[in-house]
Amino acid sequence: MNTIDYIRLEEAYGAHNYHPLDVVIEKGRGVWLYDVEGNKYLDCLSAYSAVNQGHCHPRLVKALLAQAQQLTLTSRAFRNNKLGQFYQALSSLTGYEMVLPMNTGAEAVETALKAARKWGYEVKRVAPGQAEIIVCDGNFHGRTITIVSFSSEAQYKRNFGPLTPGFVTVPFGQARALEAAITPNTVAFLVEPIQGENGVIVPPAGYLRAVRQICDQHNILFLADEIQTGLGRTGRLFACDHEAVRPDLMILGKALAGGFYPVSAVLGSRDILGLFRPGDHGSTFGGNPLGAAVAIEALAVLAEEGLVENAQTLGQYFQERLAEIPSPHIKEVRGKGLLIGLELKPDAGGARRFCEALQQRGILCKETHHHTIRFAPPLVIKREEIDWALDHISAVLTMK
Repeated sequence: MNTIDYIRLEEAYGAHNYHPLDVVIEKGRGVWLYDVEGNKYLDCLSAYSAVNQGHCHPRLVKALLAQAQQLTLTSRAFRNNKLGQFYQALSSLTGYEMVLPMNTGAEAVETALKAARKWGYEVKRVAPGQAEIIVCDGNFHGRTITIVSFSSEAQYKRNFGPLTPGFVTVPFGQARALEAAITPNTVAFLVEPIQGENGVIVPPAGYLRAVRQICDQHNILFLADEIQTGLGRTGRLFACDHEAVRPDLMILGKALAGGFYPVSAVLGSRDILGLFRPGDHGSTFGGNPLGAAVAIEALAVLAEEGLVENAQTLGQYFQERLAEIPSPHIKEVRGKGLLIGLELKPDAGGARRFCEALQQRGILCKETHHHTIRFAPPLVIKREEIDWALDHISAVLTMK
C-alpha cells in the first residue's frame, strides 16, 4: 500500500473530525519521522508536545517492553508495585505532596475541576451548587462536554449542548480582569501559562505572579494547565517557573509518558487532593503499571539528559533566527523555549499553505488559528538540525 491507499482507507472508515496534512507516518526516531514511501521529515510538532523525549527513545522502549511482559493492568481495585514509585518520582521532581493519576489531559483537567469544586464546598463553604470557576478567553483545555462549555471557540460548542454551567470567562493576560470577576462563589482560576492552541500566546511579564497574589488574597485556588507547556517544553520544568509561581493544582499530561502511553496527573497538596474519598473519583486505566513504569523513565530522561536546559538554549536560538528571516509575511515570532509561534500577516494567505510547502521540504508542523505556524520539535533536537530546518523555513516564508 502507498500513501494514497492509506489515506483512502482512513477516509472511508474514520470519522472526519481532523484535517491532517496528507503524509502517512510509519516510523519515528528522535526528531525524525519517516513516511510509508521512505521519505524523512523533521518533526516540528512533537505530537502537540507529547514527544518531548523524542520518538521511540530507547530508554522508554526498554521500560515499556519490560513492564509489558510483567504486568499491564490491574485496575485500582488492587494495588500495583509501580504506582507508588511513580508518585514518589513525580513528587520528588516537583515538590507537590500528592498525585492523582489519570490517562488523558482532558481527564486531568476534569479531575482538577472536580477537586476545585469539592474544595470550594467543603473548605471555603460556598453554597451547594453555586461554585464558579474563572477561565480565560482563548483557552484550550480539552474536548469533553464540560470543557467545551467554557471554550470561546464557537465550533467546539456548536450542537453539543446543553452545556455545563458554573464558568466565568475573562481576557487572558489581564490580572485586573481576573480580580474584577471574583465573587463570593468563586472557587478557582484555571489558566494555561502560555496558550498553545490559541497560537502560542505569551502573557505579559508578571501576569502569573499577579494571578498568584490575587488568588491568595481572595482565597481561591490557582489551577495551572501545563499539559502542553510543562515538563521542559518552555525551557523550565514548568512554564510557571519562569515567574517562580507555584499553582495550587498542577495539571500534567502529554510528555509525562513521552508519547508512549496516555498518562496524565493532577498534583497538589493534601489540603486539596486529600479531600477525595474512595468512590469520589476514579479510572480503570488511571495509574496502571504500564503507564506508571514508562512515566517514571520519561521523567528520568528529562532530568538526566538535560532536555529542559536544551529547550531553553536552543529555543532561544531558534526563535531569534526565525525573527531574522526577511519575509514580508511574518507579523510576529513569539514563545518560550521550544514552544514557538510564528504569526503571519492576514494577507499572507493563511498558515496552512506554508505548512504544506514545508512538508514538501521535509519539515512537519501545523497551523493553529489559521494565521500561526507552531514550531515545537522534540527537546532532543540539536543545533545543526535547527540550522538545517531554518534554511528551508526561510525559503518557504520568502516565497510569494
